[in-house]
Amino acid sequence: MTTRRESFADGLIVRFEEQANSGRPILILHGGGGPQTVAGLVAGLDKAHVLVPTHPGFSGEPRPEWFNSVDDLALTYLDLLERLDLHDVLVIGSSMGGWVASEMALRDTAHVLGGLVLINATGIQVEGHPVADVSTLTPDELAALSFYNPAAFRVDPATVTPEQVEGRKANFRALAVYDQGLGGSDPKLGRRLRRVRIPVLVAWGESDRVVDAEYGRAYALAFPNARFELIPEAGHLPQIEQSERLLPLVRRFSMSTRGTNAGAFE
Repeated sequence: MTTRRESFADGLIVRFEEQANSGRPILILHGGGGPQTVAGLVAGLDKAHVLVPTHPGFSGEPRPEWFNSVDDLALTYLDLLERLDLHDVLVIGSSMGGWVASEMALRDTAHVLGGLVLINATGIQVEGHPVADVSTLTPDELAALSFYNPAAFRVDPATVTPEQVEGRKANFRALAVYDQGLGGSDPKLGRRLRRVRIPVLVAWGESDRVVDAEYGRAYALAFPNARFELIPEAGHLPQIEQSERLLPLVRRFSMSTRGTNAGAFE
């Protein structure tokens, strides 16, 4: 992986890791836990041309004051793909990254996207199935909501450095900035997704208690060309708990949707 940075207007700089292989271009968007939460996806897509940006404000990356919404992220990543002259791009979004991916599909007037994979994504509003508020949770409380087997991912507090503690706090602050008080769900997004014509895979960890499986089913139903896949023995981060089940789904979807973009947006 090569680290690159691209400069945009008004002081915005986007850092991204690039795996420049000859396969299909794939943009992977992380959620509130930062880019390390999608590292397993990158490793499992070693033949693809993979881009993994770090959202400004996460993991120590600078964020201009004006850059403060999911829309800003979506438009910037579309600009990045166009600048790099990439086409038929598969966008994979985990958690908040899935929200960004959905907004990208709605704004893809240049038709650079060829498919979406949403992994336990936030973004829509589903009555009776709210997105859990994780902003004030301790690491153990968050793990209890996020994992099928939280004990396997428990971190001994004695081993956590002050830098890691501050990094986690900074990521949550950035997440709150982009959320803009919406609680992880834009009440208008679900109605708009019918306009997206590219194929969509909605993959969901069955035991997620941040955004439950019924929320995921509703997400899939909001698109006209989507399918829903439930992943057993996984929570909010199936790419970590069940990568051996998730990655084959992603690979097959990528192969079956190459070159299918005949109009991503109507």
